Amino acid sequence: MLKSTTPRRAALNIHVATTERAAVLEQARACGLTVSSYCRSLILGRVVTSRTDLTVVNELRRLGGLAKAMHMASGGTHSEETAAAWRAVTAAIHRIARGTPP
Repeated sequence: MLKSTTPRRAALNIHVATTERAAVLEQARACGLTVSSYCRSLILGRVVTSRTDLTVVNELRRLGGLAKAMHMASGGTHSEETAAAWRAVTAAIHRIARGTPP
């Protein structure tokens, strides 16, 4: 997320249960954001992406690239298996994007 040049001087106080506070702190941490930035993004309707999700998607892309390299190096000998691997990687990335469990 880009840093805003707008100074933030106004505070917004909300009351939450202890368990809700813990959940907000954990979600902000998982996204690599401050609590303020996390809550501001949610309130303003911005997409908040977990740092973990981005790491997993990058790893899936890397694995897809390796599968493609193996396919090219083998001259397509295992094209059925490679195609299945690509479909699985693509499906996993789409599930993460939608927030759907595996």
